[in-house]
Amino acid sequence: MNNLKYKQSAQGAYYHLYNRGNQKKDIFLDEKDYEFYLRKMTEASKKYSFAIISYCLMPNHIHLIVRQDKEYPPAKFISSVHTSYAAVFNKKYKTVGHLFQDRFKQKIIENDDYMRNLIAYVHLNPVKAGICNFPKEYKWSSHMEYAKTGIIKDSDGLCDRGLIEEYGMKGETFEEFVTMAGNISKEDAFDD
Repeated sequence: MNNLKYKQSAQGAYYHLYNRGNQKKDIFLDEKDYEFYLRKMTEASKKYSFAIISYCLMPNHIHLIVRQDKEYPPAKFISSVHTSYAAVFNKKYKTVGHLFQDRFKQKIIENDDYMRNLIAYVHLNPVKAGICNFPKEYKWSSHMEYAKTGIIKDSDGLCDRGLIEEYGMKGETFEEFVTMAGNISKEDAFDD
């Protein structure tokens, strides 16, 4: 996997997938939009065998950290979500054209330390954007799944509990980690 290049894929590989609205415009205008996107993401993750590790849906962009579990590439997974989401968004708001700026972007995650810091980076997005003061205040990320894992026996969350625990990201440990995080620069978090 260490030899993967941008937009290549391999079963068992981990990715940071991201995209933003065309012309940096908002892609979520109300709560139903966020809910629909999460529903489509859940359906596509099951259909194309992707484990969701963490996510954050911001008003004008998205971050997903996923693991590819079968031969389907990330493009199959994310295109399925974005195509159906954009069609419903355009119909609902009577708009036309591209909702997303470009095709999605991906960065391959190759080590555990980077993964842990990227998870924190993703969950800190709403704080850095000034939407809230603490990650736990933001409804449209996987933060609460991380904060509660280990407490809740059966999670109905979107994220793979086993992977959350594998990275030592549970309960109080996660809260402490996120508040101290900041080891990933914006330049390191993205590939273009």
